Amino acid sequence: MHEVRSIGSRLELFVDDYLIDSLKGVSLQLQRPQHAGIAVAFDERWEGLFSGCITTIKDGDRYLMYYRGMPGTGDGSGVESTCLAISLDGIHWDKPRLGLVEYDGSRENNIILRHRPASHNFTPFLDQCPGVPESERFKAFAGIHPDGLLAFASPDGIHWRLMQDAPVVTSEPFAFDSMNVAFWSEPEGCYVLYYRTWRQRTTPDGTINYRWVSRVTSDDFLHWSSPEEMDDGDAPTEQIYTQQTHPYCRAPHIYLALAARFWEGRQVVSDGQAASIGVHPDYCHDCSDAVLMTSRGGSRYDRTFLKSFLRPGPGLNNWVSRTNYPGLGIVPTAPEEMSFYVHRHYASPSAHAARYTLRTDGFTAVNASYHGGSMTTLPLTFSGSRLVLNYSTSTAGGVRVEVQDKSGKPILGYTFDESDPMIGDEIEGVATWGSQADVGKFSGQPVRLCFEMKDADLYSIRFRD
Repeated sequence: MHEVRSIGSRLELFVDDYLIDSLKGVSLQLQRPQHAGIAVAFDERWEGLFSGCITTIKDGDRYLMYYRGMPGTGDGSGVESTCLAISLDGIHWDKPRLGLVEYDGSRENNIILRHRPASHNFTPFLDQCPGVPESERFKAFAGIHPDGLLAFASPDGIHWRLMQDAPVVTSEPFAFDSMNVAFWSEPEGCYVLYYRTWRQRTTPDGTINYRWVSRVTSDDFLHWSSPEEMDDGDAPTEQIYTQQTHPYCRAPHIYLALAARFWEGRQVVSDGQAASIGVHPDYCHDCSDAVLMTSRGGSRYDRTFLKSFLRPGPGLNNWVSRTNYPGLGIVPTAPEEMSFYVHRHYASPSAHAARYTLRTDGFTAVNASYHGGSMTTLPLTFSGSRLVLNYSTSTAGGVRVEVQDKSGKPILGYTFDESDPMIGDEIEGVATWGSQADVGKFSGQPVRLCFEMKDADLYSIRFRD
């Protein structure tokens, strides 16, 4: 017997096979982010070649971008600072002169923190825990090995304080030297933290150590569980340097990880080419891209999509070590668009944060070619009276929806023959049968949905009142 999925009125993405029973002539396809230009250039004298560790947060009408300013090498040293850019639309960014921290004899800068070593990888988030005090609306982790992670809090995202002097996470195994990502999990009812560790695997060539991810949980942000290594099933052995795991803003029960996949020793740019474009000589011997991993809680990553989510693209500066690392945070920048930010041209004079865009919910899609096909869900229960689809078709294509009982038998009045074809491009298109949309009579009962598609993409579904 198939397990019945209870989805209520949640938005469901097709980033895994959680809802899918069968695919016939259609397939799950990873979508391609679109480059939308430079968002923030790291060109101030306190920023520079090794700036990075980007976090973007939408807080009401403002967008906040945090990043490390680092004009020289020296992890955890006095050359690092935590900087802030602010935007009203997520597209055009300003570096406010905050007057908070002195640099080179002046406070005319956008630095919010120069805590050593916390400015190496300061990673904040907007705390969604019910009842969180106003003075702790924002929280952050920062720090590097061997000391552990320090906890910070802020009322406004600009003025920060240590929550306690001692590190709050010191569990072995650890590395901590890249972004350590925490958030309040609504479905799990606790804080979760994903941080970088080392992992061992046995291969035909022997035992290897490589960069990976572990997870801990907490009820109060100060006391944390023992670590669990994230399980990715039988996925290939690949190094994940940063993972950026966080709840998708429109579906917080689904965690998205825009992860930096690191290819150590895979040199694309020669030493001579690196010198000609101004790349630091120690940072041309590796390359990296980004992959999409997902989780629905617990210590498991789903690797449905193994190919690159974000390729380096043209330009030698994009094929050097530790570039193309996605920042933390996917934010809406228009009703039909979301944006995320990627560190590009690492260790180069042109280092910057680039903006990339996707269709709303458009990480992946159920895709049908011109020849068409169908997708049928597992039995599910829902709450609501209308079925809403995020879909796109060609002029020749379309989507039809059939409601079936638990066993797969079409329900009269909601068959393919009675389904009105959905043709166009909508974020929230309502399915109808003979011009009527009400499916409320099935609310709480196990049903299946079958989508008949031609030259179309289906990104997400949900039920609404």
